[in-house]
Amino acid sequence: MKLGQLLLLVLLMNGVSLPAQEMLFSVKVNTQKLQTVEPRVFKTLENTLLEFLNNQKWTEDSFEPEERIECNLLLTIQEELSPTSFKANLAIQASRPIFGSDQSSLMLNHLDNELVFDYQEYDPIQYSRNTFNDNLSAVLSFYVFVILGMDYDSFAPFGGEKYFQNAQEIVATLPQNIADGDGGWNSLKSDKNRFWIIENVLSPRVRPYRQAMYDYHRQALDIMSENVDAGRAIMMDAIEAIKGVAQAYPNAIIMQMFVNSKSEEIIEIFKRGSRQEKDKVVRAMTRLDASNAGKYRAIR
Repeated sequence: MKLGQLLLLVLLMNGVSLPAQEMLFSVKVNTQKLQTVEPRVFKTLENTLLEFLNNQKWTEDSFEPEERIECNLLLTIQEELSPTSFKANLAIQASRPIFGSDQSSLMLNHLDNELVFDYQEYDPIQYSRNTFNDNLSAVLSFYVFVILGMDYDSFAPFGGEKYFQNAQEIVATLPQNIADGDGGWNSLKSDKNRFWIIENVLSPRVRPYRQAMYDYHRQALDIMSENVDAGRAIMMDAIEAIKGVAQAYPNAIIMQMFVNSKSEEIIEIFKRGSRQEKDKVVRAMTRLDASNAGKYRAIR
């Protein structure tokens, strides 16, 4: 199933909600390919994931209910390795409200194809800082901190630094057999996995990208309800800065994550821009997302 199809399922599903701290996740476990494991086990897993993600206190800050970060997670079981061991992929989205509107902006729209985990029914999922409990809790905690980092970065320049560092700590505390043997963590097995996500985010070469993400959201999107032309001009500058990072750090996964979350939004915003803005953003986005160059022509 393609990324868009997976994430559409996430958006359409009716997830159960539990009282939240910082996060407000909807969770779905997809078991269409299963042959032997009792389906009840995965319903229990779904509820356990929901409780872990939404009831864990992830920051030291206080969040009002309307400030919670809305997220969708679809865990699709691809293979039963044993009755308690599974190979899966993880589709995850997170969004941020846009000031002065009833709309939100995708911050993360990502598909992780490299998840292997163990689970027995009613096993708890726990996060302990600087301690590895199991691969499933490590992967989920990693993405929560990446989401928090992205969200805080969008409200203050480099405001998400400590949460990105928390994600990096998870990578640093992996047991050697997990760090070396799991394709989702091993830096040598892929340049598009979790190791490289956090390497990219914390790399000095990527700092202009993080500044640009603050400008894109806080200085551009959040003012568009009052001054759409000024917001679009600032957004264009942010996209140009991101293009510069892509040139300085070719093939960085953070660039693919940017276009996965922002391409449709950018197309819709710049359809209403000036001819000069349209030409400029088409050139920039075609450089960032060459394989999908054709869809940016819709801006013109």
